[in-house]
Amino acid sequence: MTAEHRSVTFTAGKSAGGFSMSLAEAKPIAFFPSAGLPTGAAKLGFRFGDKGTHSSRTLMLIELGAVLAAAPGPRDRAAYAAAIIEGNCLEKPTASTRRISNQRLAELYALDPFVVIFRVLRKLWNLDAQARPLLAMLVALARDPLFMASATPMLSQPAGVEIQRAPIRDALHKLVGERMNDATLDKVVRNVASSWTQSGHLQGRTFKFRQRVQAPPTAVAFALWLGNAAGFRGEELLTSGWIAALDCTASSARRLALEAKRVGLIDLRISGDVIEFGLARLDPGLGRT
Repeated sequence: MTAEHRSVTFTAGKSAGGFSMSLAEAKPIAFFPSAGLPTGAAKLGFRFGDKGTHSSRTLMLIELGAVLAAAPGPRDRAAYAAAIIEGNCLEKPTASTRRISNQRLAELYALDPFVVIFRVLRKLWNLDAQARPLLAMLVALARDPLFMASATPMLSQPAGVEIQRAPIRDALHKLVGERMNDATLDKVVRNVASSWTQSGHLQGRTFKFRQRVQAPPTAVAFALWLGNAAGFRGEELLTSGWIAALDCTASSARRLALEAKRVGLIDLRISGDVIEFGLARLDPGLGRT
């Protein structure tokens, strides 16, 4: 086996590839401060609990792109629903599948300009086509607890290793308890693996290998906004789980944040060891593009 495609085992004991890691040994990725969930996060569009769209769907990246292209400037949720159900922009064969697609996409992305997370997504989606897989991934993390539960065992692995299902399954089981049977858990594992492939973090079909993504300033700006909405401040924003999900270190995130400032996405001030972010530019508000 080459150095580029090493196998990693997460269960106890020795692995054939020379790696051994349990779920408990994986360094937790913090999407929220240790103090807990911030007040008002749900109003911004975050979703919490032990249920999520990945019990039946994946990131739905192609479908999201089709909906946003079909409804480029709607002012309410109904316009997106109409594009999916009446306009059949997803080319679904029946009315029932169109309605289900509308429901699942709304669960993941809100599709509602009155939901701030979606409003920021929509603004950045229009600005940077190359960033779209990572933008969608960040929103799915914020709005699907099942997908977020898969983040630590997935993102903590080095580039080139084959991702095993066991640690992801264990993380999901820890979240949902006995609510899901083995067959359903296995389906969720397949769905989240597909989503991480769509975002660029995994490659391969039957056997999926970890690869590093290259985050553009647009995605870093969104990760900083989400981190701030989640309760992080100052330097903490450069080491939050939202930045880790882009495979960025604190130093690379700072460099990309400076680029985001240069192109007018965010405000940023550095004074000695103190760094201050101004992220209000990312929310276009209602009635503006």
